[in-house]
Amino acid sequence: MDTSGTLDEALLRLHHWGPERLGRLTNHAPMAVEALASHGQGRSVHRWLDTYADKLEEFPPGLEAVTAENWRGALGDPRRAADWIGHFGHEIAEQPWREVLTRWWPRLLPGMYGGSTHPVIRVGHAVRTLLAGEPTGPRLAELAHGLGYWAARHRPVADLEPLPGAGSAAAALDAVPPLAVREGGFPDRLGRVRSLPVWAASVSDPDAARRHLAELVRAATHRYATHGHGDATMLVHAATAPNAVLRTLPALPRRLWVASLRAAWTASAAVTAMYAPNTPVVYTAPGTFGPEEVFERALAHGDEHVIKLTDTALDVGDDRALAAALRSVELSEPLR
Repeated sequence: MDTSGTLDEALLRLHHWGPERLGRLTNHAPMAVEALASHGQGRSVHRWLDTYADKLEEFPPGLEAVTAENWRGALGDPRRAADWIGHFGHEIAEQPWREVLTRWWPRLLPGMYGGSTHPVIRVGHAVRTLLAGEPTGPRLAELAHGLGYWAARHRPVADLEPLPGAGSAAAALDAVPPLAVREGGFPDRLGRVRSLPVWAASVSDPDAARRHLAELVRAATHRYATHGHGDATMLVHAATAPNAVLRTLPALPRRLWVASLRAAWTASAAVTAMYAPNTPVVYTAPGTFGPEEVFERALAHGDEHVIKLTDTALDVGDDRALAAALRSVELSEPLR
């Protein structure tokens, strides 16, 4: 982790801005700068932020305080983002952050599909930082921003018809049927997801759930190399959303791990149904590169999704994952 204070400086800078812009596009900067700091690129954080700055929008106004009495009515209302962030800021100031996370995780988990899964990804980055080092004020505030964004964009997916699955995560992702109509944005497509294959449904042991979740992250990351051309940006989330859940497990009671696996599978499979191409392609990486070299290439490219997928690929750590990261560099428009 970055120990120079650069990450804290960047988070303080970013908390003056809102979690979205134009009412629908996510602010990826907190996630990207955390990834940069985690991989020893603290010196590049502020320069990257300067380039990204035109994608930031003013922090939204509050409407009404979220309380223990009215929170259910505010759940899933994107107009209440500031109210929710303020609520979590107060909770985390008064209680240990793990207690707040444990109380709200099962409430928020069924709605991790809102905001194109970005809220849970932001929470995963915040939790990684808190687990790795000192829980400074900016890092605790970042968790409050992530949880608040999640609550505001909370959107469940219910009544999915179970389809025949497969034994491995890779085979189960291959079994996901693509949507017949793949048009419109994430919310429109998510509303068309009616059925998904069953995978790991019999898992009941927390340790087994964690192993299966790691398998899912690996399979989805590998799959990007051959399927990312379906949508270079959106298919990143098939890997980064379950990885955010995986990163959060160590901060959660074991009793929540199985439900976390279920939600992560649904998210990864739904993104696959919404954006995967009909036909994969064979991909060969343009040479052999180590993890540091791959991350340097992602940073030089600059796109926030490339940085985040590369961050996940380095968690997976094998050659196929690194190839997927390189594929994202080829497929995505660089940050200008």
